[in-house]
Amino acid sequence: MRNRVFQQLPYHRTFIMLLLELCAPDDVLESINFQVLTAFSYTFHLLRPSKAPAFAYAWLELISHRIFIARMLQITPQQKGWAMYAQLLVDLFKFFAPFLRNNQLTKPTQLLYKGTLRVLLVLLHDFPEFLCDYHYGFCDVIPPNCIQMRNLILSAFPRHMRLPDPFMPDLKVDLLKDIASSPRILTNFTTVIPQTLKKNLDSYLKSRSPVTFLTELRGHLQVSNEPGMRYNITLMNALVLYVGTQAISYIQSMCKVPVMGNITHSPHMDVYQNLAIDLDTEGRYLFLNAIANHLRYPNSHTHYFSCTLLYLFAEANTEAIQISQMLKSFDLMIQFCIGDWIEKERVHNGCLDEERKRCIENMHKRRKQKKNMALEELKISVLEQAKKKYDFYS
Repeated sequence: MRNRVFQQLPYHRTFIMLLLELCAPDDVLESINFQVLTAFSYTFHLLRPSKAPAFAYAWLELISHRIFIARMLQITPQQKGWAMYAQLLVDLFKFFAPFLRNNQLTKPTQLLYKGTLRVLLVLLHDFPEFLCDYHYGFCDVIPPNCIQMRNLILSAFPRHMRLPDPFMPDLKVDLLKDIASSPRILTNFTTVIPQTLKKNLDSYLKSRSPVTFLTELRGHLQVSNEPGMRYNITLMNALVLYVGTQAISYIQSMCKVPVMGNITHSPHMDVYQNLAIDLDTEGRYLFLNAIANHLRYPNSHTHYFSCTLLYLFAEANTEAIQISQMLKSFDLMIQFCIGDWIEKERVHNGCLDEERKRCIENMHKRRKQKKNMALEELKISVLEQAKKKYDFYS
C-alpha cells in the first residue's frame, strides 16, 4: 500500500470471498458467527480510511455489503453487533470531518460522500432504530456545517411509531402518545465530561453552588483563540445533553412533564442561559446546534429541548441571540427537505407500494406549500430583527 498506484480490487475480492464463505448458512459457522463478525469489524477498523485512504472505496463497499449489514444489525441476537458497526460509521465520519469542515470536497471525496449518504439511506429505511440509538455518537463527530448528513440521521424514528404532521394547526405536542418516553442513547457521553467539572456541575444542579461555577464554565469549553477551533465541541455536546437529562429526570420525579412553567427558574436553565449569553457567536452557534441535535421524533428529549429553545428565545436580552436562533431555525427547516428527499428515494427504488406512493405524492404537495410559507415568515422575522439593530435600509 506504499506504492503510488494501489489496486484495491484484489483485496476487496479477497474480503468478499471470506465474508461469503464464513457467513454461509451452516450450523458450525452459526455457532461462531459473533466471533467471525468481531474479527471482520476489528480488521475493518484497522483499515479505516484515515489509516488507509487508498483503500477507502473498497472499505466503504465492504462495510455496506448486504450480508455484512444484515449480520451485524439484524441476524446477530441481542444487538451485539450494533456497537461494532457504529464504530465503523464513526471511523467514516471522522475521515470526512476535515474535508467537510473546510468545504474541501474534491471529486473523489464527493463520490465517497455520495456513497456514504446512500449507506445512511439504507440504514434509515431498514434499521432506523440503529440510527436512533446512536444518533448522539454520530452527530458528535459530524461537523456542524454538514447539515444534510446530520439531519438524515436525526430524521430516523422507530418503525412502530407514526409521526404526526408538524404543520397541523391544532397539534398539541404535550398530549402526544410517546412524548413522555425517554429515548435510548447507547453512546456513553458522561465519560467525556472531566471528573472535576462533573462534580461541580452536579453540585450546582442540586444547590446552585459553587457560585462561581457559571462564570468559570466558558473556560472549560474554550480551548483556543483560533477562529473555528475555539471550543471543545465534544465536551459542549456532552454538557448540553447531561444537563438536559438531569432536568428531565428532576421534572419527571415530581410527576410533571417539560412545559414552560416547569423548566424556568431552575439551575438547569441557569446553565443554558449563561451559555447563551456568555459565549461568543461561534460558541453560541455550537451551543444551539447541540440542543438542535435532540429535536427528533416525539420523546421526552425532543419535548424538553424544544421548550428550552423557545424559552431562550423569549428571554434573550440581546437581539444577537434571537437572530442566532432564527438562523439556526433555517438549518432545522432543511430537515423537511431531507424527509422529502428520503421518501422520493424510497419511491424511486421501489421500496413502497402504489397506495403509499400516492399518499406521499399528495403529502409532498401540501408540505411544500406550508414549508414555503414558513420559510418566508422566518425570513421576514430575521430581516425585521436585523433592521431594528443595524438599520440596513435607512
